[in-house]
Amino acid sequence: MPGVKAVHFGAGNIGRGFVGQLLHESGYEVVFADVADALIDALRAADSYTVHEIGEAGRSHVVTDFRAVNSRTEEGALIEEIASADVVTTAVGPRVLPFVAPVIARGIQRRIESGDDVAGERLAVFACENAINATDGLKALVRAALPEALADALDSTAVFANTAIDRIVPAQDPGAGLDVTLEPFFEWVIDRSPFEGDPPPIAGVHWVDDLAPFIERKLFTVNTAHATAAYHGFQRGIHAITDAMTDPAIRAEVEAAIGETRSLLVAKFGLDEAEQRAYGEKIVGRLSNPELPDTVERVGRGPLRKLSRSERFIGPASQLAERGMPRDALLRAIAAALAFDVPEDAESVELQAILAREEPDGAVTVLTGIEPAHPLFPDLLPLFRARAGA
Repeated sequence: MPGVKAVHFGAGNIGRGFVGQLLHESGYEVVFADVADALIDALRAADSYTVHEIGEAGRSHVVTDFRAVNSRTEEGALIEEIASADVVTTAVGPRVLPFVAPVIARGIQRRIESGDDVAGERLAVFACENAINATDGLKALVRAALPEALADALDSTAVFANTAIDRIVPAQDPGAGLDVTLEPFFEWVIDRSPFEGDPPPIAGVHWVDDLAPFIERKLFTVNTAHATAAYHGFQRGIHAITDAMTDPAIRAEVEAAIGETRSLLVAKFGLDEAEQRAYGEKIVGRLSNPELPDTVERVGRGPLRKLSRSERFIGPASQLAERGMPRDALLRAIAAALAFDVPEDAESVELQAILAREEPDGAVTVLTGIEPAHPLFPDLLPLFRARAGA
């Protein structure tokens, strides 16, 4: 694929070690966009970095043919990069998408106004975030940021496709530089349906016609399990995720939470129960890998997002409650999340401030989006009352 280019927002560990690596292996020149001055400078000073996979099946991948743009100070240059790109991807966190959408919109506007037929194809946009239908949300933000007269031209200029990503990238050695160490296993699933013809070729991607089961399977299994281990581990004074997973009580909590989300996924999507059980067991094994060290504080950070309405705890627990199905392990994990008190994490500080300021019934809705009439509300209220009295 001569001359193809991808602009990727977020040059962190996932950006470099997962999305950027696969785009590079697909033949794209990758332009990393980030607001971190030191990271951008390091990328500009390097002609390569290495992605190290840990474990028996692991190997090393050398990534080359990349450039870097400071999205905070070089917006004009970034707009031009987007205007001439084939693919735009993000790995910035769902809450950062509103901040990158305007510059993506301006790049698309530049593309529309130039009248150039860029490789005869629409720009393909994928938000690679741990959130349900994150690309749909990004598209809405981009459309809102376009001048009204150009909003109708968006669909003929760019195609937005939802995606689900799965790869565990632990905290990195401070001396690793640009290199990234991660697990060999990965899954990148993208919805094929928005594309009228063939989607852009990206190595390792699994294209599907119905993404919903893959998004919820990943979020409600991998992310639910990871956060369950983190919050229960934090409550017990355990530092490392792998140590939490060797604690019989915590491992049992993780397996119980996965069991509840498995029952939901089987009931909702008709997934094969045995296959989903095997998938859950594989996740437990991945989280227990001693070669992938990570801390409960790092995995648990951002509790406001993790406790929000469609996320890894409230999302499955609310759907189980609506179906009258068990959700006790998820409720115990939610209770543990409410006790996550880490002064270095801004969301943890805000969480504890809300719990101290609001009455328990109000805090339930503020933090989880669950209204009093919802069948999950009576399950959540005692947890919030207990935390208020702690």
